[in-house]
Amino acid sequence: MNDTSDLDQQIEMLKRCEIITEAQVKALCAKARDILIEESNVQKVEAPVTVCGDIHGQFYDLKELFKVGGDVPDTNYLFLGDFVDRGFYSVETFLLLIALKVRYPDRITLIRGNHESRQITQVYGFYDECLRKYGSISVWLYCTEIFDFLSLSAVINDRIFCVHGGLSPSIQNLNQIRALDRKQEVPHDGPMCDLLWSDPDDTTGWGCSPRGAGFLFGSDIVQTFNHENSIELICRAHQLVMEGYKWHFGESVLTVWSAPNYCYRCGNVAAILELDDNLQRYFTIFEAAPQEHRAVPNKKPLPDYFL
Repeated sequence: MNDTSDLDQQIEMLKRCEIITEAQVKALCAKARDILIEESNVQKVEAPVTVCGDIHGQFYDLKELFKVGGDVPDTNYLFLGDFVDRGFYSVETFLLLIALKVRYPDRITLIRGNHESRQITQVYGFYDECLRKYGSISVWLYCTEIFDFLSLSAVINDRIFCVHGGLSPSIQNLNQIRALDRKQEVPHDGPMCDLLWSDPDDTTGWGCSPRGAGFLFGSDIVQTFNHENSIELICRAHQLVMEGYKWHFGESVLTVWSAPNYCYRCGNVAAILELDDNLQRYFTIFEAAPQEHRAVPNKKPLPDYFL
């Protein structure tokens, strides 16, 4: 069996929410690393493309997303990070997305979220899930190395800037993002941290973030950044939106959220943003996968303090 056949077989297993072997994970991550290392901190993406927000290990809802948005490679996807933690199936979710990236590298773009971090995943579920499903931390180590190679942002047709969190007082232009060394654990502060942690806020200037990392940024900050970089729109994820998506600052910033019924109890819908060749916007709203389409996890829901 050749590499493509092996990979297709692994993708089919992962689509059934079945884990692949530790040896297969190691080989898959090695191939993913070779692909991702060639990508820019500001990865160029061409429309048409479908933009997706946080997934957070909600595997059956990711399948629902592909059901409404189309399968890879038929649809070109850009995922804005936070693939793991909180949901029951971070392992299957992340490995499926990585396998699709290796199989169809030009049809799926994955950028880093604040949960693609060694420290965060030891608190919010991914580390424990790897240990429970594989009996060691080896798979967690392979995956967290891949986190370091994920792009920090993307630009669609040179006009839409896509990032997990938001802006940074240390960054005025995209070349400053391109110059960052991304191949590291997410720092506690500084520009790389800010890109993954910051949030828009109804204010002006910069504010302290209640998250304890990144900043709050106002409409004037966005206006200056977009003008400086000839950007029409900043598209980001990172914040739960009950309606699936939310506009900020007169449609200059957009939050997209793609984890329906977040943590299996928030009751929100999810959204994906489809952009055609001319960057016309079409939102698709979807709900959580029906209960009968889900396997029963051998784990209790997370307590309130994890939300």
